Amino acid sequence: MIKKIFLITCLVTSLFAFEKNNIQEQMTQKIHKVLSILKDSSLKKKQRNEKIINIMDNSFDYNIMSMLSLGRTWKTISNDQRKSFSKAFIERLKESYIDKLELYNDQKIEINKLKQNKSRLILNTILIGKKENYPIDYKFYENKKANQWYIYDVNILGVSIIQTYRKQFDEYLKEKSIDDLIQYLKEKNSKA
Repeated sequence: MIKKIFLITCLVTSLFAFEKNNIQEQMTQKIHKVLSILKDSSLKKKQRNEKIINIMDNSFDYNIMSMLSLGRTWKTISNDQRKSFSKAFIERLKESYIDKLELYNDQKIEINKLKQNKSRLILNTILIGKKENYPIDYKFYENKKANQWYIYDVNILGVSIIQTYRKQFDEYLKEKSIDDLIQYLKEKNSKA
């Protein structure tokens, strides 16, 4: 079930950078667009995946996500290691997303009100399942230079995707180096 929820999470986050006043409306429009792509049986799997990823890419601030997923370790690594890690991590996120596309089976999404939490926005949504409903919260921050809002994290059933990765990476880095982690992510990506 978590895989299905992650898939729907990716569907909803398949957007672009937002203006604060239009987040709910744009989310709704983009959800319908992505769902249409998934339902289009004339598209081959690769075409479908590429179309959805193209919609998704501009919604996220992958650099912030990379930095947050490493936590304090981010400050201790070189710029080259940051670039290598970010590239491998972003590819891992996308590969994971593509893997989950196969799990979509016509669920509905209810979009609730946008809430402000200090300098962040949270959009509460609900995945309407056949037996249960599942809360999914999308966290946005404002890139003040661009005057746009980007998704930097998603909570599924109260669990942060970024915090989950951070815990995994922290555990990995207790025994191994950042270069080992980068290599591990690259290897995992090449097997996907």
